[in-house]
Amino acid sequence: MSSDVLDIFLLALLAMFNPSLLAAVTVMMLLPSPKRLMFGYLLGAYTTSITLGLVIVFTLHGSDAASTSKHTISPLEDIVIGVLALMLAFVLRTGRDQPVRERRRRKKDAKLAEKRQAGKPTESLSLRMLGKGDPKVTFVVGMLLSFPGVSYLAALDKIHDVDPGAAGSVLLVVAFCLIQLMLLELPLLGYVFAPESTRDRIARFKSWTARSGRTAAVNAAGIIGLLLIFRGVVTLL
Repeated sequence: MSSDVLDIFLLALLAMFNPSLLAAVTVMMLLPSPKRLMFGYLLGAYTTSITLGLVIVFTLHGSDAASTSKHTISPLEDIVIGVLALMLAFVLRTGRDQPVRERRRRKKDAKLAEKRQAGKPTESLSLRMLGKGDPKVTFVVGMLLSFPGVSYLAALDKIHDVDPGAAGSVLLVVAFCLIQLMLLELPLLGYVFAPESTRDRIARFKSWTARSGRTAAVNAAGIIGLLLIFRGVVTLL
């Protein structure tokens, strides 16, 4: 069980590097009353991520057919997911995704150029909504941008496998959501208790993310992949 909990923790750290969340936090920090805006976004994100997480976990639990085949399928799933994580780390580390990124960048630039020529807004709808500076709006945006991603869904599957009971499942889901939203929670706490130093730390963190965010993602994917493969092989043996 301890290895499963470690996997869930690592997946939460991986989910924390969310480009949409980082962009939203950056926009809100540049607007008046960032504390109120970030608090509204945080409540919206909690509402969606925790609610859907609990629904998914307990739906999986209710549909689980207890059988001996689960003991074979589970380690094989670990190995497959672990191999995929290592492949992701390899692709990111070697830059083999660069052609895809370049094509996406060219398409994005072309769309932006078309919007500018047509006089249309170039920012996404969610960022334009954040720009209104209304906590009620940021609450809605937080809800819309916080649907479970790949890392969260993988973690929910792990929580289902651990089967810690109702209270334990709730605790793990809430803990995952708290960790994945740290990019929002930490600046918000900083604005409350130390606003000046928080602005400096956030600027340094954004610089670090630009420099080392890719390396952090590679390391996280590699560690998760190795742990899953090791656990799957040991279980099968």
